[in-house]
Amino acid sequence: MKGKKRGWLLGLAIMLLLLSACSKREKAGAEEIVPEPEEMEEVEIDELMEEPEEDGSLHYQAPFTGVLTEEENWTRPVLATINNHPHARPQSGISQADVIYEFMAEGNVTRFLALFQSELPETVGPIRSARDYFIYLSKGMDAFYVAHGYSPDAQKLLARRYVDNVNGMQYDGTLFKRSTDRKAPHNSYITGENILAAMEKVGASTEISKVPPFAYHETAEDAKIGDSASMIVVRFSSNKDFINTFSYDPGTETYNRMVNGVLTMDKANGEQVGLANLIVMEANHRTIDNVGRQSVDIESGGKAMLFQAGTVKELEWKNIDGFLVPVENGVPAKLVSGKTWIHIIPTHSGIAKSVTYTP
Repeated sequence: MKGKKRGWLLGLAIMLLLLSACSKREKAGAEEIVPEPEEMEEVEIDELMEEPEEDGSLHYQAPFTGVLTEEENWTRPVLATINNHPHARPQSGISQADVIYEFMAEGNVTRFLALFQSELPETVGPIRSARDYFIYLSKGMDAFYVAHGYSPDAQKLLARRYVDNVNGMQYDGTLFKRSTDRKAPHNSYITGENILAAMEKVGASTEISKVPPFAYHETAEDAKIGDSASMIVVRFSSNKDFINTFSYDPGTETYNRMVNGVLTMDKANGEQVGLANLIVMEANHRTIDNVGRQSVDIESGGKAMLFQAGTVKELEWKNIDGFLVPVENGVPAKLVSGKTWIHIIPTHSGIAKSVTYTP
């Protein structure tokens, strides 16, 4: 009996020993199993650096309009001389310009310098000839300059490639095309596609190198500080073809431009020109030849008026690192986000005589 009991106990001990060994091997095996890593979504470095808005979209402020956009755009600005003779109206591409500068060219005739950075129109024109102060403005902003023809002083600057540019005198009939519905010199046009082709042809950079020192209000409502001004008239002369009338539309928070009772429309796309800001700047002008060509001082600064959100402020303007900027208390005055029209008028006539407005 005792022998059977010892045999049973020995068998039980062996079974326990075997079970213990199996358990240890299972634990050891479990520790050696390494789970496959989960697939991780690749994240662009830019996505890590950019902070999304609350709605999940990304916003960037356009450098020449202050408008918030979802996609960043740092293309180089293009500055085009556009004909403003009555026979050249309506012009093409002007509704898409970020900024339009209106300068005296000769006599009492003005020309536009249309700056495109946010978008490049399909067609721009009619393109007209260069002046030296147009070129200096382009140089200050490091814009690619487009013109067709030139004054003697402008020709010297362009001949030595003072600015990256394309001129219709060298590319008439190729990059520049003549329309058949108008007579020269009021019928030279260039496409946005050919502007880009010209930049490539002359080896010009297509990226912005200088950001304007403009400041912007968060909303148009924030700009309603100053005297009320809903109707503005800006006179370059007594010639009714160069008297600008602007009316403020509170519904769109923009100004409409009229000349001789005709709304300023874009011939290419049929859109009306709508402006968030209207700026008038005084600058010294000097007649330099018997044609009436002008020398315009865009360096020294002077008096200015800023119209926005149906109000007006008397300010000054300065040339800050090549940009003509309205200044308030020594710093750039805030603009309303959107398109801007800038008049450069002669100091000898002055703002007091050239500008009137009503509430």
